[in-house]
Amino acid sequence: MIYFLAYLFLEVIISVNISSEIGGLNTFFELLFSAFIGVYILFHFQSILAENMRAVSTRQIDLQKFQELNIFTLIGAILLIIPGFLTDILGILLQFHLFTSMLVNRFSAKYDSKDIDIDSNTNYTKDEDVIDVEIISDSIGRK
Repeated sequence: MIYFLAYLFLEVIISVNISSEIGGLNTFFELLFSAFIGVYILFHFQSILAENMRAVSTRQIDLQKFQELNIFTLIGAILLIIPGFLTDILGILLQFHLFTSMLVNRFSAKYDSKDIDIDSNTNYTKDEDVIDVEIISDSIGRK
């Protein structure tokens, strides 16, 4: 709830300041233009997805980054459709792969190289607090 109120406060402050500078008619045209851009991105998302799939196939990005880039593209298009200057600014920023890559790298989990098992083909982290044991079940009915 507090995040929504903070967003609402920032949206109103930014919208009032920009609208007072550019005027009411230009504000209306900007809102229509950004909504058309958001709809255009949604309609052409298939080509964006194909471009990201080519990047995965040439190993420029991994699968996790592929998913995150596509999600950020969709979220950015939706933000462009929603009226408001703050949402338009965020929606435009989410369309750039450089910004989304920085955002993904900032909030993704970081692993130390000592935690990754290099010897096997699987990519999982080791937990140093767990002791590996073998459990041998004893037959209860054995005499």
